[in-house]
Amino acid sequence: MFALPMTPHLATWIIAGLATLGVIVRPFAWPEAVWAVLGAAALVLLGLISPETAWEGVRKGTDVYLFLVGMMLISEVARQEGLFDWLARIAVRAAGGSATRLFLLVYLVGTVVTVFLSNDACAVVLTPAVYAATKAARVENPLPYLFICAFIANAASFVLPISNPANLVVYATHMPPLMQWLARFALPSALAILATYAVLRLTQNGALKAQTVARDVEAVRLSGTGKVAGAGIVATAGVLLAASAYGLELGLPTFCAGLATTLVVLAIKRGGAVDVVKDVSWSVLPLVAGLFILVESLEKTGVLAMIVAWLKAVAEASPGQAAWGGGLLVGVLSNVVNNLPAGLIAGAAVQAADVSERIAGAILIGIDIGPNLSVTGSLATILWLTAIRREGQDVSFWRFLKLGLLVMPPALILALAGLLLV
Repeated sequence: MFALPMTPHLATWIIAGLATLGVIVRPFAWPEAVWAVLGAAALVLLGLISPETAWEGVRKGTDVYLFLVGMMLISEVARQEGLFDWLARIAVRAAGGSATRLFLLVYLVGTVVTVFLSNDACAVVLTPAVYAATKAARVENPLPYLFICAFIANAASFVLPISNPANLVVYATHMPPLMQWLARFALPSALAILATYAVLRLTQNGALKAQTVARDVEAVRLSGTGKVAGAGIVATAGVLLAASAYGLELGLPTFCAGLATTLVVLAIKRGGAVDVVKDVSWSVLPLVAGLFILVESLEKTGVLAMIVAWLKAVAEASPGQAAWGGGLLVGVLSNVVNNLPAGLIAGAAVQAADVSERIAGAILIGIDIGPNLSVTGSLATILWLTAIRREGQDVSFWRFLKLGLLVMPPALILALAGLLLV
């Protein structure tokens, strides 16, 4: 018997792998954040990475933390002030008692929210609104509608640069101008959105046929603070578009918009801060920080240099093969380490290898659509899972994976084909 020597690099890979497995499987029903933080702490305590390196990984997520806090604050205020219940009743009345029409309405709204507010916002803001709609409509099984929030959040996440924070991570300082972006990604985005809808509709058809949707939904009056929360969400979308146009990071503007909306609502109510702070899903922040530390540790093992060398070699030999291979490979691997940290590595590799715009675009599509394979593939999906658990719903890793295996591949393949046709 021959034993492999436990080198620091091998130990780092094993710990990162076990931590990722913990995030996916959630042993003992512990939250995902616990496993990410335990893995990061183990790397530091065993001396596999220095505290300085770990802190460097944490700092790389600063813009993401700010973005998430802003979105979670404004979403929680909107929920508490009845905005989602008000919107839910409008959607249910528009559905006219049709389960399939309600499904289409939710999908269209999810697309708009993702495009103009980002995929994370779709998970945080839309999910409670959709659950409220199904509750108002007295729908027995809300999951077909809730699945929309998870899948459209990734499928529509590259229509605009702001549609996914990972887009900004991949392109960094090399972000294409908006019109060039639209020319490159309009067709792939349309194909991804349509393919995702078609497969979701087919897979959920049986559940939808068994649903009954109430017509007689009582209208509710939106409070003044609810109107302020709604105006804050619209203003946040405008802030994000402006920040993107000027090439600014999105975290601080989103945080400021979310905090300002929250403070205005609390000032009008003259209280309620404790309820807002208590109900925000703060555990998402250590989860993201832990993932960034894990990726930082993997970078120190030389993984980035290996990816750059492989990407350069394939791009020089066959650009088309590099685009297809890069997009498909990154799409699958995003589910292993989460697409946001994966985007950091992929973005650094794209810039270091100096590949063509087509290959860079293919890798971005893989980063954005690939996470629709598993529930831990993107931060948006993890946020979605947190949101549905709060409403008493849950979806296991394996159940989501079985659906993701049907939904993700057609959308990814069609989007990559659309990119290569442009």
